[in-house]
Amino acid sequence: MTARAIRLNPRLDPREYAADYARDGFVQVPDLLDAESADWLELALEHDTAWHLSLKTSEGGRMLSPQDMAAIGREELSARVQRALSSGQTGFSFVYLAYPIIEAFLAGRDEGHATHVLMQFFNDLPFMDFARAVTGEAGVTKIDAQATWYRPGDFLTLHDDTGVGERRAAYTLGLARDWRPDWGGQLLFHDEAGDITRGFKPGFNVWTVFKTPRVHSVAPVAAYAGGRRRSVTGWLRDDPPVK
Repeated sequence: MTARAIRLNPRLDPREYAADYARDGFVQVPDLLDAESADWLELALEHDTAWHLSLKTSEGGRMLSPQDMAAIGREELSARVQRALSSGQTGFSFVYLAYPIIEAFLAGRDEGHATHVLMQFFNDLPFMDFARAVTGEAGVTKIDAQATWYRPGDFLTLHDDTGVGERRAAYTLGLARDWRPDWGGQLLFHDEAGDITRGFKPGFNVWTVFKTPRVHSVAPVAAYAGGRRRSVTGWLRDDPPVK
C-alpha cells in the first residue's frame, strides 16, 4: 500500500481534555485523526498486516509470527493457547493477535505500512505536544506502539502496566467500527475490591489515555461478536528516545 501522511484532527484542542484527565486519571478523545488517516489505518490492519499471536507462556509474554505458528503446528499451538487460558484462572494472562510495529519498522519489514507512519506521527512534535498537554506529562520523550486484534474469546486479565518508572501513561487508539456493547472487548478499570469503576466499549478513531499504574483489563470478546476489535496500543514514556 502506498505510504501517505497521518494527520491529527485539526479541530482538537488539548485543553478540552486536560481537566478531565487531571481529575480522573483518564480521558477519551474522539476523532483523534482526520477521517482519511483513520480509514487508511483500518484498511492496512484489514488487508496488509502480518498478524502474530501474542499469548502468556511460562516464561512471560511471547509473540509468535505466522512462520512460528506454521512451524510448531496446530496441535502444539492449541496446547499453548490452553495453557494461557489456564493461567488466566489464577493470575495474569492474555491471548490476542498483535503486530509488532516497532520491531517491524526497525527491521525494515513492511516498509511504508500505515502503522509505521502512525508511530512516526506519534513521536513527532505536533502530536507529542498534544499528548503532553492532555496528560500534563511534560517529560514524555517517546510513544511506543503495537497493533492488536482481539478475536472472539481473546482476553487480557487484570494488570496495572507497571514498568520501571518510564511508563507515564497508557493509551489505545480504537479502530473498531459500530461495536455493540454486548460484544465484549471493553477496556475495564477496577478498584481495590475488583469492582469495575469505569468501562469503555471499543470505538473507532477514539484515543483513550490513562495514567499508569492503574489496574485494568480487557473483557473477552463474545463468541457472537460481529465486528473486529482492533486498536493500536502503547505507552507514553519518559525514557531516552531510541537513537
